[in-house]
Amino acid sequence: MRRFLSLLVSLALLAAITGGALVWYGQQRFEAPGPATAPLEVEIPPGSGLNTIARRLENAGAIESADIFRLGTRFKQAERSLKAGEYEIAPQASMADILALLQSGKTIERRVTVPEGLTSLQIVAILNDTDTLTGEIDAVPPEGSLAPETYFFTRGESRTAILERMRSAQSAIIEELWDDRADDLPFDTKDEALILASIVEKETGVSSERARVAGVFVNRLRKGMRLQTDPTVIYGVAGGEGLDRPISRADLKDVNPYNTYVIGGLPPTPIANPGKASIEAALNPATTPDFYFVADGTGGHAFARTLAEHNRNVREWRKIEAER
Repeated sequence: MRRFLSLLVSLALLAAITGGALVWYGQQRFEAPGPATAPLEVEIPPGSGLNTIARRLENAGAIESADIFRLGTRFKQAERSLKAGEYEIAPQASMADILALLQSGKTIERRVTVPEGLTSLQIVAILNDTDTLTGEIDAVPPEGSLAPETYFFTRGESRTAILERMRSAQSAIIEELWDDRADDLPFDTKDEALILASIVEKETGVSSERARVAGVFVNRLRKGMRLQTDPTVIYGVAGGEGLDRPISRADLKDVNPYNTYVIGGLPPTPIANPGKASIEAALNPATTPDFYFVADGTGGHAFARTLAEHNRNVREWRKIEAER
């Protein structure tokens, strides 16, 4: 009997020693540098269980053993804390490092940049070309309703969700700036402010000119003069797609609601999506005596208060164009 008990004790000790050695070995493997020699991107789909996650990591070359990752995760009672998403695995990241990353939910942050002055149709095209976004866009948003900006997202986010963020951002911008607008503007609504801002956006890319360009248009509106701005003509002819040729004389005479050489006042809608700076310029235009401007060959414009002065500036611009 004593021999039997002694044997049991010996076997128990051997099992404990063996088990301890296995635990020690597994812990060493779990915390050892991983096999990745360069950053790896691994996507964990929503609803993935531990087995699926471990296999994905092993197949991607982020870990050496799916079995040890599973055992280590269960040993730490972390199986239910792993979050779905797209992760970047650092070179030589250990299984312990990767487990901590999946628990943190710090997924890869992607971005899409929408420049100022694009039409809503052009913005939709950018989102449709961003293959890490998902879903269909059912309708093109109203012109002027989207805020140009860089938007961050994670893989699998929907295109409509990005559009909604753009709408909310533009609405917040106009709300923020509206109360601080100048007195006696020749328009009464936020929609009209966006229309003028979109024209300013399309007329100049020089930040220091925006308020002065807005001031010229405000002067013309107050005097009942037609705006006579080419970007509205282009929008009237080509809509949101843009024009792939120079404006023709026929375009300038075309009778449509956007041709400000033909109609008085503002067109019925914005002609693009203006950025915050152009909205601010439209709401707080510069006080200027100018009623005219034309390109000056440097990327900016030559401004004039009289038609005679403007015609001289136009002749100078045509000389520059001819030399080019």
